[in-house]
Amino acid sequence: MNQSAAPAASNKVQALILTGFGINCEEEMAAAYRLAGADATIVHLNQVLHGHVSIHDYDVLNFPGGFSFGDDLGSGVVLANKLRYRQNPNGRTLLDDLREFIANGKFVLGICNGFQVLVKLGLLPNLGGDFNPEVTLTHNASSRYEDRWVRLKVNSATRTPFLKGIDSLEVPVRHGEGRLVIPDAATRKRILAEGLNCLTYCDADGCEVTQYPHNPNGADLNCAGLTDTAGQVFGLMPHPEAYLTLYNHPDWARRKRANPGIPEEGDGLRMFQNIVEHIEQQRHAAVLLETNQYSS
Repeated sequence: MNQSAAPAASNKVQALILTGFGINCEEEMAAAYRLAGADATIVHLNQVLHGHVSIHDYDVLNFPGGFSFGDDLGSGVVLANKLRYRQNPNGRTLLDDLREFIANGKFVLGICNGFQVLVKLGLLPNLGGDFNPEVTLTHNASSRYEDRWVRLKVNSATRTPFLKGIDSLEVPVRHGEGRLVIPDAATRKRILAEGLNCLTYCDADGCEVTQYPHNPNGADLNCAGLTDTAGQVFGLMPHPEAYLTLYNHPDWARRKRANPGIPEEGDGLRMFQNIVEHIEQQRHAAVLLETNQYSS
């Protein structure tokens, strides 16, 4: 685990990945970013909370999956409260820093337990812009832990660069509390109108479905993922970092025999490639703008 105070000097996109307190998918997420061409730094959350690591030194902040604080009071609840109320030596909370981080145009990704944390923190969907919780994630309708592969359909209206050019994908889910609940009709209407329900569970033909097990948890709107209104904050229950290569899939051998030319990249890798490419393009555009301003 890299405990350095700042990322090494590099022109690559910098991804910060938090771990600790029961988070356990940090290595897979780091592998995803490295395969996508970024530098990935894993730090214990305490390093950030104590002011030894600044999220502002990075381009994209990541909350991986796991079971933070054992999920004893509900998935993500304790960790979200720690981020909302725990002050660093400068008297700031991580939520204060997250507000600034997002205002500066940077990106946040939360997967599974990380998605739950973003919802409990109010970063998703953040319709009111005040970082207050507006939806929740609760126990699966099946009343059981679900560990299975699912297919997801991408909402064509989504604004997030994480999903650019993706129509559908297959990834695994591993959760006991993944059912999105939208508490009122007004919130539901706005989520739909703005395309914030960026991922929905679907069948093999790409048709949205409500039935179990295609929808493994009974989520409202069959929703597997949300973004904020700007598309900078993205959270999802399934695990794209668990499908980086064809050989992660349990059916890879049959698929390879049936189609020897099948791509060897897993469906989940494209999300990480997308955000790395987007940040690189942003940087290039900023350099061109500065060069033009200087030359004029």
